Amino acid sequence: MCGRFVSARKRLELLEEFSIERDRVADGPDPEPGPDYNVAPTRRVYAVMEPRPRDEEPDQPPARELRVVRWGLVPFWAKDASGGGKLINARAETVAVKPAFRRPFAKRRCIIPADGYYEWQAVTEQGKQRKQPYYIYRKDGGALAFAGLYELWRDQALPDDHERAWLWTAAIITTQATDDVGQIHDRMPMVITHDHWADWLDPDNSEPGQLQATMLPAMAGGLTSHPVSMAVNSVRNNGPELIVPLSADQERPPGELF
Repeated sequence: MCGRFVSARKRLELLEEFSIERDRVADGPDPEPGPDYNVAPTRRVYAVMEPRPRDEEPDQPPARELRVVRWGLVPFWAKDASGGGKLINARAETVAVKPAFRRPFAKRRCIIPADGYYEWQAVTEQGKQRKQPYYIYRKDGGALAFAGLYELWRDQALPDDHERAWLWTAAIITTQATDDVGQIHDRMPMVITHDHWADWLDPDNSEPGQLQATMLPAMAGGLTSHPVSMAVNSVRNNGPELIVPLSADQERPPGELF
């Protein structure tokens, strides 16, 4: 799975990198998120999407937007939003048929930009088992474009014209980990390569086979990793020091896995 990741790029960087046509972050009711080195479920994150014009905006042409969403998808049919922190990942193998994900997979897909993500590997020391966190990222330093889904949930307690009447939430699609990544964890995020961004985001593209073909395991982007401090285990810790490699005498087990 993908349970923690890093989102440290600034809004202006994302506007340029993803060729954003409509900046919904600057126009939104909340301040833009700051650099987050320990993104956890229910946190606010950036998402790139091309939503269909809504009823209250019938004259708005389709455009690629940058928005802020809450990580943890809340299905449109949910009675309340309390369970959103549980649906942070959708399995690529079943995303087209699972009730919570099949509608957004058909027409509400997004890209969640990330600098990298964390996974934990079980290690045994002196007869005791613990989990060592690893930071996984692209070798070239580029952004990971996670394959995501988003959904809108209507808060019936608020009037139609309230700025928070609609809750925007998202999930990250994952798959079986391949090659050396599987040594750390058996699941990994799916990514969308640059040449498939338009196809993935297009809400009129709803053929499951074509959509599955646009997704690749994150390993396809050329990943590397290094062990990091156990401080990342606590969501209260946040800062660039979390992705700093452990020194040689701190590494357990020693060396990189890939």
